Amino acid sequence: MSQIIVEKNPAQTKLDGLGVSKWPTWKKEVSTFPWTFLEQEIAYILEGECIITPTGGTPVAFGKGDLVTFPAGMTASWEVVKPLHKHYKLDGNLISQTFRRIKAALKL
Repeated sequence: MSQIIVEKNPAQTKLDGLGVSKWPTWKKEVSTFPWTFLEQEIAYILEGECIITPTGGTPVAFGKGDLVTFPAGMTASWEVVKPLHKHYKLDGNLISQTFRRIKAALKL
């Protein structure tokens, strides 16, 4: 399985090229929770600090200013150390994303 990639303080030109400012945002309070990445996710961290531990893997820390890529199919435990606010982009389109979620919910 692919690894989590953390790019510290990427250049503004890279963020602009990816269209990060047009991505949706998500916020999460300090907490710990399990998560499965059904598709690859790229996130740009606006605020906060987190530690994510892939199942059977090594913890990865990231925070404000980082561009983080999470591989499709990874299960992990999130620890939100400081409240999180991020831009994010999921692979695929709304139809393929919805299909993956229904399939996962039905455990097909």
